[in-house]
Amino acid sequence: MGLDLIPISVYTLMSMWSIFEKHQVQKAVSKAPREIVVRYEAWKRIVEMKGHEGLREIKGFHDEALKGEWKGFRSSRLGIKWRVIYLVKRELLEVYVFEVNPHDY
Repeated sequence: MGLDLIPISVYTLMSMWSIFEKHQVQKAVSKAPREIVVRYEAWKRIVEMKGHEGLREIKGFHDEALKGEWKGFRSSRLGIKWRVIYLVKRELLEVYVFEVNPHDY
């Protein structure tokens, strides 16, 4: 789980923030239920426009810093079970999405 992983896809609009996704994220999203895909697309638009701070304005995402093995990363809820795990590079105005998956309970 090193940071030397290379993002595959880049999404940039006329915004301040760029989002980089690993190839496995696209694969997971393509298999996710439709409502999760819609929420993930909304999540990306918010991050592109306002960075991860914009997620705080929408309580349904329950955005939070992670601990333990994932210390330094953040997580947002896309549904009851689904999460997006990402890393913020504030100085570069970039967000790296590492996983979109159903949370293990």
